[in-house]
Amino acid sequence: MIDKIADTIAQALEGTADGSTVLIGGFGTAGIPGELVEGLIAQGARDLTVVNNNAGNGDAGLAKLLACGRVRKVICSFPRQVDSHVFDGLYRAGRIELELVPQGNLAERLRAAGAGIGAFFTPTGYGTELAKNPDGSPKETRLIGGRGHVLEYPIHGDLALIKAERGDRWGNLVYRKAARNFGPVMATAARRTVASVHEIVELGALDPEAIVTPGIHVTHLVKVPRVATQAGGIKPAN
Repeated sequence: MIDKIADTIAQALEGTADGSTVLIGGFGTAGIPGELVEGLIAQGARDLTVVNNNAGNGDAGLAKLLACGRVRKVICSFPRQVDSHVFDGLYRAGRIELELVPQGNLAERLRAAGAGIGAFFTPTGYGTELAKNPDGSPKETRLIGGRGHVLEYPIHGDLALIKAERGDRWGNLVYRKAARNFGPVMATAARRTVASVHEIVELGALDPEAIVTPGIHVTHLVKVPRVATQAGGIKPAN
């Protein structure tokens, strides 16, 4: 019987190795799997390469993971925001590496990993500093239809941490609105995918037409509670 439900986050993240590439869903603060990131901190893996649209907000979640000194490199599109002081401090001190990737390229590099595409050409970044490799060497370029293109390679993950709204024991997932963001492509691009959900439903309760991430891409899912607000209400999932 297929049952991908993990009793605890610790169980779902067991075995995450030092040096892993970890794909973390989220766009700004929407769809960040905060409980899973906290679990990764508790799990103890170090020397990580983290892929996210941002580089952490405030002092919680991804920013806390950075502050703990567990991340060697960040691959993202928007590393600097008004509250990205943790990343800013680490980067200025030379304690963390950054690979800056245009947002569309980031999504496509993840999608390419899941689709088995070896590489692809894109006009985004051509003629700019982004047409260089992290070591400063130029990326391969080509004129296609009279327009310059840059060769980009997939981003494969050892582990993906994503946030969904509901799931079943087979690992099928549906998301809540904009919280979907990078979750679906990251789930396909990683060797292991752990998803947090607010509700686990019986098999057949999810409309097959509404399932965004099929269970074949999910290793474990863990149920997490919604966060209560100070007024005593329930904060919706982002």
